[in-house]
Amino acid sequence: MAARSYRLTAAGREAWESQDTAIPADYRRILWMMDMQGQSGVAQALTRLYPRDMLEEWLREMEEIGLVEGVPEGDGERGFAPSGADETLALDQVKLLDAAKEAGASLARTGAYLAMDRLRDRPLPLKAAAETVVLIVEDDIDQLALADLRVSMAGYRVRAAKSIADYLETLVREGPPDLLLLDVELPDGNGFDLLSNMRSDPEFHMLPIILLTSRNEAVDIGRGLLLGADGYVTKPYTRNILADVIRRVLRRGE
Repeated sequence: MAARSYRLTAAGREAWESQDTAIPADYRRILWMMDMQGQSGVAQALTRLYPRDMLEEWLREMEEIGLVEGVPEGDGERGFAPSGADETLALDQVKLLDAAKEAGASLARTGAYLAMDRLRDRPLPLKAAAETVVLIVEDDIDQLALADLRVSMAGYRVRAAKSIADYLETLVREGPPDLLLLDVELPDGNGFDLLSNMRSDPEFHMLPIILLTSRNEAVDIGRGLLLGADGYVTKPYTRNILADVIRRVLRRGE
């Protein structure tokens, strides 16, 4: 008999996003993984960490309190079922959760984080700073002017786009930049979605991308890490913080 499949409910998403301490930490971890992984295959992976019988009991209890719901047979939706373990995925997701916590602490302390696992795989730059192009995608005129000034003062060439459509036109017209400084909230889309699309394209898989945003909640940090951001800087920020993150993402001075 196949294991029952589950999907996240709105209450389940709220529980992990708000880090509701009334919900056990292990449950919040499962809910987080369901949401970030698309709700398929995650419980199987967690059998690396927890006994399957325990997982099945936890899922039933989470259903009773409304955090998950069963996927009806014949629904066609792939759900979250504790069988067929994918151990690599389990370890990767747990590492990601730990990294998100570490990133949150870094943001609270310094206003920035760096995804060191990604940076270790990046080759050293071949261009001088004055030849390095930083493309800023930012719709707020004042924030765009501020970022432009600070990136220019750090010695880099600047290009700017005020929307996703403008960014795409810039790519066609001038080619890819050496680094993308990306706002999350844009008038014609979401910076997270743009980041996801770029990381799925081999041409942009390793393009240095730094998220520059006022959003500093755990859900945003975790999502940025999951989607492949190299750095995350929260507004307001100083010139030195931004310049240091850009320098380290580009691996300049190593």
